[in-house]
Amino acid sequence: MRSDKSKSKDKNKNMAEMGFLDHLEELRWRLLKALFSVIIFMVLTFLFSDIFIDLLIKPSKMLQPDMKIQVLKVQGMLMLKFGVALVMGIVFSIPVIAYQFWAFVAPGLYPNEKSWGPWLVLSVTLFFLAGVLFAYFVLIPFAIKFLIAVGTPEVEKNISINYYAKFVLQLLVASGFIFQMPVASFILTKMGLITPTFLRKSWRHAIIIILFLAAFITPPDPVSMLMMGIPLFFLYEFSIIVSRVAMKGARKNSDNHHLEG
Repeated sequence: MRSDKSKSKDKNKNMAEMGFLDHLEELRWRLLKALFSVIIFMVLTFLFSDIFIDLLIKPSKMLQPDMKIQVLKVQGMLMLKFGVALVMGIVFSIPVIAYQFWAFVAPGLYPNEKSWGPWLVLSVTLFFLAGVLFAYFVLIPFAIKFLIAVGTPEVEKNISINYYAKFVLQLLVASGFIFQMPVASFILTKMGLITPTFLRKSWRHAIIIILFLAAFITPPDPVSMLMMGIPLFFLYEFSIIVSRVAMKGARKNSDNHHLEG
C-alpha cells in the first residue's frame, strides 16, 4: 500500500490539473453558497428590521430636537426595510463569504499553510466587526453632530430617513471593509506580492492612497474623510507588523518544504 505522503502528493497533483472549466464550476458553487447565505440573513433581518432601524436612528437622538428624521415618500419605510435587510444580510454573511473564499483557494496551498484558514475567517469577521463598532460609536456621531451644526438656526433640519440610513449604512460598511487592511496585508505577504520593507518604504505614497480611499468610501464631506483617515494610518502601521509576522511564517514554511523535498 502507498504511504499517506504519496497519496497526499497525488491529491495535490490532481487538484493542480483541474481544468479551467472545473475551477469556474467550483467558483460558481462557492458564489451560490455565499449568495444563499446573504438571502437567508436578508429574510431574517427583514423580519426584525424595526430593531435595526432603531439602532440606525439612535446616534441622531443625541441631537434632538435640532434634527428631525421623517419619511418623505409613501413607500419610504418599505424601501428602507428592504435596504437595511440587504446590507445586514451581507454583513451577517461575512464569515460565510470569507470561508467560501478560503475553501476555493485552499486546495492550492501547502498542508501547513492550510492551518491558518480558520484564523483567517475569524480575523475577517472580527476586524469587520471592529470597523462597524468604530463607525457606530465614534465616526457617525461625530460626523452627524458636525454636519448638522453647519447652517443657521432659521433653517429646520428635517432629514429624510432614507438619506439618513444610506449615510449611516455607507459609513458602517465602508469602515468594516477598511478594517480588513491587516488581513489583506497577511494574504498579500503570503502570496509574495508585498513585504514589510516595501510597506515601510512606501509610507508617503500610502498616505496619499489612504486619503483618497477615505474620500472615496465615505460620504462627500471632509469630516467623515478625516475621521476615516485617522484609523487608516494606525491600520497601515499594524499591517506592517502583520506583514512581518506573515513573512517569517512564509520563510519557515518554505524552509520546511525544501527539507521535505
